[in-house]
Amino acid sequence: VTTSSSLSFSSKDLLLAMSCESDPYIFTTDTLPTDLRFLPPLANGLLGWKVYNNIMHMGGVYNGEGGRCHRADVPCPLAVKVESEEAAQHSYSLDTHTGIFTHTLTSASVTVSQSLYSHRYYSNLMVMEVLLVRQVTSEEPITVKLVSSFTPQSKDIVFESGPDYKGGRHIQGKTNSAEFPGGSCPTVHLIWTPVPSTLTLLPEQSQSRWGFVLVVANSLDTAEAGFDEGLDLMATGNLRPSHEKAWKELWLQSKVEATGSESLGKALIGCMFYLLSAFPSIHDTSSSFGGVSPGGLSNGGDGQDYWGHVFWDQDIWMYPGIALFYPKLARSVLQYRVGTIDGAKDNAQKQGYKGIKFPWESAVSGREVCPEDIYGQQEIHINGDVTLAFQHYLYLTEDLSMFTQGQGSEVIYGVADYWVSRVTWNPDDHMYHLTGVMPPDEYYYNVNNSVYTNTVAKFSLQFAVELAALLQHPAPKEWQEVAKHLKIPFDQETQYHPEFDGYIKGHPVKQADTVMLGYPLGLPMTPEVRRNDLEAYEPVTDPQGPAMTWGMFAIGWLELGEAEKAHKLLEKCFKNIQGPFQVWSESSDGSGAVNFLTGMGGFLQAVLFGYTGFRSKECLAFSPLLPNDISELCIRGVNYLGSQMDWLLRKEEVCIILREQAGNAKSYDLQVVLKASGTKLPLTPGNTQYYISFTLFLDCISYFSQ
Repeated sequence: VTTSSSLSFSSKDLLLAMSCESDPYIFTTDTLPTDLRFLPPLANGLLGWKVYNNIMHMGGVYNGEGGRCHRADVPCPLAVKVESEEAAQHSYSLDTHTGIFTHTLTSASVTVSQSLYSHRYYSNLMVMEVLLVRQVTSEEPITVKLVSSFTPQSKDIVFESGPDYKGGRHIQGKTNSAEFPGGSCPTVHLIWTPVPSTLTLLPEQSQSRWGFVLVVANSLDTAEAGFDEGLDLMATGNLRPSHEKAWKELWLQSKVEATGSESLGKALIGCMFYLLSAFPSIHDTSSSFGGVSPGGLSNGGDGQDYWGHVFWDQDIWMYPGIALFYPKLARSVLQYRVGTIDGAKDNAQKQGYKGIKFPWESAVSGREVCPEDIYGQQEIHINGDVTLAFQHYLYLTEDLSMFTQGQGSEVIYGVADYWVSRVTWNPDDHMYHLTGVMPPDEYYYNVNNSVYTNTVAKFSLQFAVELAALLQHPAPKEWQEVAKHLKIPFDQETQYHPEFDGYIKGHPVKQADTVMLGYPLGLPMTPEVRRNDLEAYEPVTDPQGPAMTWGMFAIGWLELGEAEKAHKLLEKCFKNIQGPFQVWSESSDGSGAVNFLTGMGGFLQAVLFGYTGFRSKECLAFSPLLPNDISELCIRGVNYLGSQMDWLLRKEEVCIILREQAGNAKSYDLQVVLKASGTKLPLTPGNTQYYISFTLFLDCISYFSQ
């Protein structure tokens, strides 16, 4: 426990908290949500916790074998509520600038502020700080209660007490069972500052502050080193500043702000904050990132929020919005998949195929951990979803090291080999087929030639050929052969893509599926076909389906120039946002997974790739189109080929600023190419480049040789 000047937390913070109502980055309320699932999560890519919950989770720590595998519950010593004997006014705020949750109690005699955060730089650290400020001159002591719900036990880990370490309590334990037979059970160590039942402001004190740190680690050495770090940071007054600095650094690299629609602006801030919270520090070099699950690190215990498993949600829904700004964080997703190659090979072998088969539900090893076999057996589009993330990374960065030293090529080639062994030749239509699959629309199973699955397979095979050429690797002729002759279902008479062979037009659909052919897959088609697909599936898509769906429809309509129609679809997502902390539910009625990062990812993509028209391959194409409700869209920190750009979009104007490069970072000379006129405008760092657009021409940013 630390008091006096060793914590950089003071009455100034109270004044800041009281003036936060007008700041859209600070979510405030006088009452907590009655449904505790919608309390705000605090996470940092390694540790995740829902405030006040006595359970937290650690990335990569699962308990249970195979389909019983789930995030292991870890007890949280910071599960503490502050109470006052006096009648008090309560306010609660989540400051997304800094990732700090604050509970403020104001009574006649004292103002109490309790702050909680998962440290953004030191990822093994979680922190609670309490500040008491006397309101009136008095010689009486003032005492507040700290009510804890913590117990040092878990149904997933058998904990034992260890010797205290520098005044900190210590428990350690291993999970009860491994992910697969013969696998290891991870060890978890907790060291934390003991939390007393009361705190007292002495008569001679006008204010006082206390700090409590919790360290969670996989080894005793790491736990002790982390606790030492925490104590040193408190002693030097740098505990909170180092955390706030790390968040500030993140926000400097990315901001998405909309003017004209308050609800949209707030939703975008919440989406970026919670998605960034799910990723590791941009300074993390451990390569131990455990992936992103639909409900994030704060959720995913036994029977909850998909057990904390990693799905296609990570690669298709969450990844693109992060990759546009943060190549390092994008690479951490790819490294997670590389780390599961051995398990993916095992999956393919067990199914009787070659190459690698990524699991529908993944934990640490890459072996299938889905509780129901049919999904792992049939929802094979996951393979193409993973390779699409690698493909986007290459087009945004041209970083071939991820594919050489980083083993990305093993992923791409292994998936291509899987497709070649998985297809069957049909002599009737002289095409390759993928039979017995489940499409993204999980209302159907054991179908043939899912149009999404076949398209993503075709593109991953083509990318394998492209990558092999770049790396001068001999590509088996079967990759190109299968890609060329893989059936893509299309109804010539009605000019639309049926979801699979035998799909009856008008039958119900669970979620976005065929509409994803245009984006993110980028299957070439005429505007007429794109419209026909949207009109065929929009009215039959389940309104209670998962939240990410409507973002894909919105992007489709934006491609056709119908901004108002797109905006109305995107507004459907607001029903999935459960106030006051902008926490998302999977379904609009509040049911399903919480905090649904998948839905946030789809929503964010509708803005980042829909309203802007951003697409990357040979260049960074853009075709801006804003609805009437949005007068201005500001996107800061777009990272393309090593350069960062800030974009300001208005109805008939685009402003692009190329940022000055820091240090010796590799980058290319960039230019704006206006397709209508062929005009090329070099981008100069620090200078603003405006251009006027009255039409829907697809312009682009490309690099050039001087």
